[in-house]
Amino acid sequence: MSSLLPRFRPRLRPLRAVLGGFLMALAATGALLTTTTPAQADTTICEPYGSTMIQGRYVVQNNRWGTSNTQCITATDTGFRVTQADGSVPTNGAPKSYPSLFNGCHYTNCSPGTNLPAQISGISSAPSSISYGYVSDAVYDAAYDIWLDPTPRTDGVNRTEIMIWFNKVGPVQPVGSQVGTATVAGRSWQVWSGNNGSNDVLSFVAPSAIGSWSFDVMDFVRQAVSRGLAQNSWYLTSIQAGFEPWQNGAGLAVNSFSSTVNTGSGNPGNPGDPAVACKVSYATNVWQGGFTANVTVANTGSSTVDGWKLAFTLPSGQRITSAWNATVTPSSGTVTASGAGHNAQIAPGGSQSFGFQGTYSGTFAQPNGFSLNGTACTTA
Repeated sequence: MSSLLPRFRPRLRPLRAVLGGFLMALAATGALLTTTTPAQADTTICEPYGSTMIQGRYVVQNNRWGTSNTQCITATDTGFRVTQADGSVPTNGAPKSYPSLFNGCHYTNCSPGTNLPAQISGISSAPSSISYGYVSDAVYDAAYDIWLDPTPRTDGVNRTEIMIWFNKVGPVQPVGSQVGTATVAGRSWQVWSGNNGSNDVLSFVAPSAIGSWSFDVMDFVRQAVSRGLAQNSWYLTSIQAGFEPWQNGAGLAVNSFSSTVNTGSGNPGNPGDPAVACKVSYATNVWQGGFTANVTVANTGSSTVDGWKLAFTLPSGQRITSAWNATVTPSSGTVTASGAGHNAQIAPGGSQSFGFQGTYSGTFAQPNGFSLNGTACTTA
């Protein structure tokens, strides 16, 4: 079968050259941007570009763009499952969606507390693990995506996409053509290379289905560098895992997912570092339609946190209008507060405070799920 035509995912990657200009125009107007709402156990999302947060550090997104038929996903404590996937698209074209979760940034939506983008030359390792749940009555691939760019961009399509196909069912294939085989991270792969009209794509296709695996993302990044599709001066911007369905897809699941990016050696600010521990206190003054919040983040670990970032999700209807002693972005949904130059470090036993003013509609509520540089915090 001939190669798939160019593709472009809103908020994620190219769907198809003929649609690219239209979708990019929408992205430029902000029409494709969505806010990330806080996840509860088994939260169902049916909005085309709806998203939520799990584990205090990953974003789960429905990302249905190639069909007008309904697609719903249910976020769980550890991943997500596709609960409804109506309709189909031709298998010689682009898939109908990319339900997925991610660590990192794309189209200005960054996962809580991520340390991405990070320069490739400064990453010592990027351990990840994934467990998939498959079905047989659908046409799809299980795609693990790694995105690279010459700049630390967070707002659009990156220069190079690495795809790892853990499984494929039906007559579908990656962008481009097969250029050989390779052994990467101890496994054998078919290697495909091509361009979809917006970015280069380097794909590694498993000869048979892989249900679960733990590996170092950097093994695949180094493949892209060695093949001239990236450079060590470039940036790793996001790490994503999900499915590309062409027909049906209900029942597909990411049962569990983890992603850590270790920069340098022994950096105590890396997500998952056991030296990082934190406690957050959140005090508010509320009036009709408005509020102020004073936030204190305490370092209860044993090492200094350098360049702190506190991530949390504002309840629906709340929007930040101004902030002090920190930069807080975006203004709603899942936000990240970053320390300023004068308060960028938190010593062991120390704390830093910041505040912001905002508006709200409906009933006022406080956020939960605070994480410091990717490590979940307790609340005072």
